[in-house]
Amino acid sequence: MERVAKPAGEYNIVIEEVDIPKISDTEVLIKAERTLIMSGAEIRRRYIRPEAIAPSFMGFSLAGKVVEVGAKVTGFSPGDRVAALAPHSEYVAVEVRGDPRASPMVRLDPRVVRLPSKVSAETATFWPQALGGVMCMRETEARDGDTVVILGQGVVGSCCMQAVKAQARVRVIAVDALAPRCKLALELGADEAVNAAEEDPVAAVKRLTGGEGAEVVVYAVGGRGGGKAFAQGQDMIKRGGLLKLIGHSEDEPLPLDSGKIQGRRLQGGYQDMSKRPQGSARAIQLLADRKIDAERMISHRFPFQEAAAAFDLLYNRLSEAMGVILVWE
Repeated sequence: MERVAKPAGEYNIVIEEVDIPKISDTEVLIKAERTLIMSGAEIRRRYIRPEAIAPSFMGFSLAGKVVEVGAKVTGFSPGDRVAALAPHSEYVAVEVRGDPRASPMVRLDPRVVRLPSKVSAETATFWPQALGGVMCMRETEARDGDTVVILGQGVVGSCCMQAVKAQARVRVIAVDALAPRCKLALELGADEAVNAAEEDPVAAVKRLTGGEGAEVVVYAVGGRGGGKAFAQGQDMIKRGGLLKLIGHSEDEPLPLDSGKIQGRRLQGGYQDMSKRPQGSARAIQLLADRKIDAERMISHRFPFQEAAAAFDLLYNRLSEAMGVILVWE
């Protein structure tokens, strides 16, 4: 079988051939159909790094079919269509239930979900991001009538935006520095879109909220420009409001102004993991109903053999890309 690998060296993506993994009693073997490259986590925290990255960390959004089931696994059968937390690989062995003693990523439950017929393999690759959006937006407790600002309209920010629109009758202001993403945000349900490259987003939010600011501001920016966006987010919250931190600002401390955060709440990327199965079911339903419209978020598809070109696109021509899919069939 073949898989994506990142040996030592910056921007070094290769396809390597290895044996098909053997599964344990508690795993399923999945043959991939599609995987999704995440522009934040995989580009900023893997692709640009000089060190080699373990293949198990190269990717985490996969859809395919079960081909083998461990002796102790229940609820799955060969032929089942599934989405899984798994890397870019032709075949993957995945624990059906996370180990509570393991590291945070390994103990996530569920790690594999069966798919309804309405959810295509391409749409299913957005399951982890849709799940994150559902859970993070629930933690904000955004309610009918609230104004919610989403800073960043990449895949994560877009899933958050669509999830909160499905959660309550809120007014959403989407902010991004790329014009195509602002346009897409409006098409996917945002009430307003602010291009931070063309106007001051703080002034725009204040104008759109009558000078008060928003009840909820979600920071979903990663990589370049993250620090500036986080500082701007603190100026957008109304008194008693919440700043929700989701994005990662790579190798850059986020500036927190103690004066600006007084009388306001700051929440990290917290999720109540006991509610993850419920959140997963909700995410699958939103994808099936296209209330989180994964198909509209896909900008490019590459044969897996061209993974290096796909990663290069996301790093060097981000303004052209959104969801980038690797095709394994």
